Amino acid sequence: MSNPLLQDWDGPHGLPPFAAVSPAHFQPAFEAALAQHRAEVDAIAAQAEAPSFANTIAAFDASGRQLTKLEHLFYTVAASATSPELQAVQRAMAAPLAEHGSAVYMHQGLFGRVEALFEQREQLGLGAEPLRLLERMHLDFVRAGARLAPQARERYAAVMARLAELNTRFAQNVLAAENGYQLRLSTDAELAGLPAFVRAAARQAAIDRGLDEGVHVITLSRSLIVPFLSFSARRDLREQAWRAWVGRGDGQGDDGGATDNRSICREILELRAEAARLHGHACYADFALEDTMARSQGAVMDLLERVWHPALAAQAREREAVLGAMAAAGATHALEPWDWRFYAEHARRARFELDEAEVKPYFSLDRMVAAMFDCASRLFGLQFKARPDIAGYHPDVRAYDVFDADGRLSGLFLQDNFARPAKRSGAWMNALRNQSRALGATPIILNNNNFARGQERPHGRAVPGLPPEGDQATWGGPALPEAGEPTLLSFDDVRTLFHEFGHGLHGLLSNVEHERLAGTQVLRDFVELPSQLYEHWMAEPEVLKTFARHWQTDEPLPDALLAKLQAARQFGQGYETLRYTASALVDMAAHALPTAPADVVAFERDTMAQWRLPHEVGMNHRLTHFQHLFSSAGYAAGYYVYLWAEVLDCDAFDAFVEAGDPFDPAVAARLRECILSAGNSREPGEAFRAFRGRDPVVEPMLKDRGLLTT
Repeated sequence: MSNPLLQDWDGPHGLPPFAAVSPAHFQPAFEAALAQHRAEVDAIAAQAEAPSFANTIAAFDASGRQLTKLEHLFYTVAASATSPELQAVQRAMAAPLAEHGSAVYMHQGLFGRVEALFEQREQLGLGAEPLRLLERMHLDFVRAGARLAPQARERYAAVMARLAELNTRFAQNVLAAENGYQLRLSTDAELAGLPAFVRAAARQAAIDRGLDEGVHVITLSRSLIVPFLSFSARRDLREQAWRAWVGRGDGQGDDGGATDNRSICREILELRAEAARLHGHACYADFALEDTMARSQGAVMDLLERVWHPALAAQAREREAVLGAMAAAGATHALEPWDWRFYAEHARRARFELDEAEVKPYFSLDRMVAAMFDCASRLFGLQFKARPDIAGYHPDVRAYDVFDADGRLSGLFLQDNFARPAKRSGAWMNALRNQSRALGATPIILNNNNFARGQERPHGRAVPGLPPEGDQATWGGPALPEAGEPTLLSFDDVRTLFHEFGHGLHGLLSNVEHERLAGTQVLRDFVELPSQLYEHWMAEPEVLKTFARHWQTDEPLPDALLAKLQAARQFGQGYETLRYTASALVDMAAHALPTAPADVVAFERDTMAQWRLPHEVGMNHRLTHFQHLFSSAGYAAGYYVYLWAEVLDCDAFDAFVEAGDPFDPAVAARLRECILSAGNSREPGEAFRAFRGRDPVVEPMLKDRGLLTT
């Protein structure tokens, strides 16, 4: 009982005692929680009473509470605040946790009860949500191998355990590769071309790493590497940084192969293909897509091809502009991938008289967080109160009580915005607790970003134009600058901020009876609808005019600059669409194979050659660092989902456009009821039709990307 993880968590909102927890506490806590869950499952299966919804389905949904909250905490800190000791626990527990999952979902006594209820589901008189829970829970068991023959179940469980180990190794290798790279800049010549906001962020990265005065560091965090590639006048350094960025995990780095993920990728692909065969499918893509809105490879490929060819044409037009910028600058070398962003920025500046260095001072992180919260308040009546007294797992974490329109405390929102060496790359949302009326649980939702930190001052000073701290409407927010520039965001960073908060709202606004159906636990090609839909509000003129203010002068974003931003919005969409779609095509191609390719790097190269991806474009994610695919199975044969959901989100936002108001109360109420609060209690196609009145159409997405052709 000296283990704080095994005691009652009595922090605010039931948070764990973060400061008292050490990596050594997790393994014994897991062992106790696993044993407790096994006993609960055995008890449900051994009941003498005939199976009923209450004694089997609801009981199983309510079981394993200690294990569930422990897993939420463990995976949160492992992703956001890891250490060598915590990584060792990850490696040690990966297989046992997977084995436990297989044992539970292959438990023949429990599955027999679930199957019996499923077979007579039409005669049970269940309401819509209980019926949905029964159907989803039954499918969970079937897809986990419960229907397989005994020998096949044993092999399937072994495959799942091995995959869990490989997923863990893959993620840890990517983090090590990213942490192992530093491009140090010390002289004016090395800093040439970098605007003040990039220099400030690079200097802060050096401070965070304990480096000497005057040293600046470029890391592989997207919020730092992309501006560096866009502005650095040193072509040799751009090439060096680009090669490190795209080469993560491919065995070509300077670490002696310690972070080489090639063989790990291959083994993961091979084991997934075997798992699919055990389920009777020809390949893993068929198995994965069976439980999606798309349902088939054909539907996915139809959508990807629908954007690929217009994007190739758009990128060709953009290429002419980039070559023109090169010629104007007197560059005579060939156009390489590390040149594109640099000369595209020149072309954008020339064509639209728009300079990102001119734009960024209007997008300080604190004000964009305020804008993000204000949109949620106007749409859904939510209010956010900063809780500086709540300590998270890291000092960067900010906490906010969430109140509904009637003043009811409805959840807790946590935000962790900055890149750190002990934090994985990317941006994501996860729950520390899912909402459930049956369990009396309000949601605790976390957003993680990886923004390049500005030079901050202590948290708590009033922000001009925002409510004073302590007021229920206050946003608090990240620390503000003491000297130098605050954390300034690019337009793309602001989109990421809003995107993750869209996921956050999906969790915070959840209103279902049973935890299994709560929040973001929906089909993978539906889960990105709320996140991508919320991105639309960050670019609304009335939002920008209110919150995009110069961090030094408090001047609002000028109309002329806003007009330039809108005019330039689709510039570069061909390039960006190809990068995303290339990764989605390689994902689908790799998982459509009946067996893994011998060389994943060669396979990736050959696939892109078949699709004629221009040399200077590249992919968003190469296989050897593609965490969506290989850190878990979450997006395996599923990276297409962002585009699929974009069809939904562009069509959904058109409902506000048609209403004549981006904050139309009736449309917002319908969005909340049909999509955000429903979780997985409704089939997603039905949920969309309930909101929109019809099925989605693809044209709004193509128009938004500038790819609509007659």
